[in-house]
Amino acid sequence: MRPARKLTAVVALGAAAVFALAGCTKKNEEAPAAGGASTGAASGQTYKVAFVPKLQGVPYFEAMNEGGKKAAAALGNVEWLYQGPTQADAAAQADIVRSYIQQKVNTLIVAPNDPDSMAPLLQQAKDAGIHVATADTDAPSSVREAFVNQATAEGIGQGLTDSLLQAMGGQGKYAIVSCGQTAENLNSWIEVQKSYTASKYPNAQIVDIVYAGEDQAKATQMATDLMNAHPDLTGLVGECTSSAPGVAQAVQDANKVGQVFTVGLGTPQSMKPYLENGSSTAAILWDVQNLGYLTAWTGAQLAEGKPFAATNDVSPDLSSIAYDESSKTLLLGPPLAITKDNVDQFNY
Repeated sequence: MRPARKLTAVVALGAAAVFALAGCTKKNEEAPAAGGASTGAASGQTYKVAFVPKLQGVPYFEAMNEGGKKAAAALGNVEWLYQGPTQADAAAQADIVRSYIQQKVNTLIVAPNDPDSMAPLLQQAKDAGIHVATADTDAPSSVREAFVNQATAEGIGQGLTDSLLQAMGGQGKYAIVSCGQTAENLNSWIEVQKSYTASKYPNAQIVDIVYAGEDQAKATQMATDLMNAHPDLTGLVGECTSSAPGVAQAVQDANKVGQVFTVGLGTPQSMKPYLENGSSTAAILWDVQNLGYLTAWTGAQLAEGKPFAATNDVSPDLSSIAYDESSKTLLLGPPLAITKDNVDQFNY
């Protein structure tokens, strides 16, 4: 895997939001850098850290899994467990969560498809003596002890909007193809896009928001329908890693490259052909493998009862991870703009 520090062409977005969370710069002296001996490793105790993604088998969450496995190997005292539903289904995800509760893992971390229905299960896990957290997607009304956040909602929403509107010349009509209607992270980004578009781009308008689940083919069809319904549409946003390539494919199929512009939350290699042929302008994302690494590290910290510092030295690639005590949020960092110029620096 590629060290994130070696990226030179990546554009950082939303830095101001990160600075607001960073606060104190004191390093976490309680937690060793990855690769160092932790208390659990020294005592021979191994902690089971289970991660339940929204959907198993898609490049995004498989990249998180790779990062989690890397962290487990480096920490030496973590057994990393990974299982998710084969469809983005809240009930199927709940069954997996119940299974991990029965297994009495030490830390249970979930990226919930439906935060509200997941909250009672996280309470059950806590009542069973299991540490609980969320990653990638939050359940803010639950008893989770920490949220591993990829980037701020403001950074992502503004990054998507700026990238698209710059391609659109700062004006015009665009639509959003999202995934799950109950996904807290996607909905928070969309709210930022709405307000940010209205305030910064008064000559631009969001004309529709539709939901394709985690189905790329459905996202392509919905994007096609949107272009047919709105002949003057000049922009599309794919709000998740399946709809981002989906909307770009629709533009390519309609022979509207250069007429309808797209951006999205796509994984680098899935977006590469669209970035290269111009059907997508940029993918606004983050280092997904690092997000998985931070997730596994967080699970170990909780299992060992170690507090988070305002700034945490997690690994050589993650040496300044900010923690906000009020929201119990660990922040990976600002989002990245992945373009045709830097897409090959990512191997997932």
